[in-house]
Amino acid sequence: MERFISVSPLKLLDQSSRKGLGTGNLGVLIARAGVGKTACLIHIAFDRIFHGEKLVHVSLDETPEKVTSYYNVILYDLVKALDMEDEFEFRGRIDQNRLILAYLNQSFSLDRLRANLENLEKNMGFKPDALIVDGMDCKEASRETFEAFRRLAEEVDAEIWFSALSHRHITETNERGIPYPCHEVDDLFSIILQLQPETSGMRLKLLKDHDHPSISDVSVSLDPGTFLVQAKE
Repeated sequence: MERFISVSPLKLLDQSSRKGLGTGNLGVLIARAGVGKTACLIHIAFDRIFHGEKLVHVSLDETPEKVTSYYNVILYDLVKALDMEDEFEFRGRIDQNRLILAYLNQSFSLDRLRANLENLEKNMGFKPDALIVDGMDCKEASRETFEAFRRLAEEVDAEIWFSALSHRHITETNERGIPYPCHEVDDLFSIILQLQPETSGMRLKLLKDHDHPSISDVSVSLDPGTFLVQAKE
């Protein structure tokens, strides 16, 4: 576990003011299509799980089987890259501490998610420390939606991560340097990350660090195949 944590993309947050996102807060990963947004989100999930936390993966556009297959493929690549011997131990840890909730065909609502989380705790004793919401269209989501998610994060005492799809041809940013599509709701997120391709691989940048007034090039270089922090970091 420690070996993965030492090269996890969230190692970036060791440089943040609070060393992480924290319960009751929202975080978002911004990336263009095809650069590995889903893979990076799953690495965030692994980081939380391997730190001993429980996680709920909320999928708005994929079946639980499809989400599970993503986890399995990325875990296989991770085990191979780090030359880990006991893959079954890692799979067991993930299966025990991660649950998947899928809301297909526009069936998602915050009330339904809240009820499902209450049922998980009441009937299974499963209380997540973190949620990943995968598949939300941040461009279309209203400010009120993210305000409601922040209230939910506080209610369930968990951190919530989102992904946001950016576009090469849309270069709009606000005065704080936060790009589309989060430039109008950046105050609701405590941590904002951006994943960008570069010549030698991928670069994960910290664009917002809670209420810290300024950030001076806090970033890590990721291997484009595994999304692990490259050795030079």
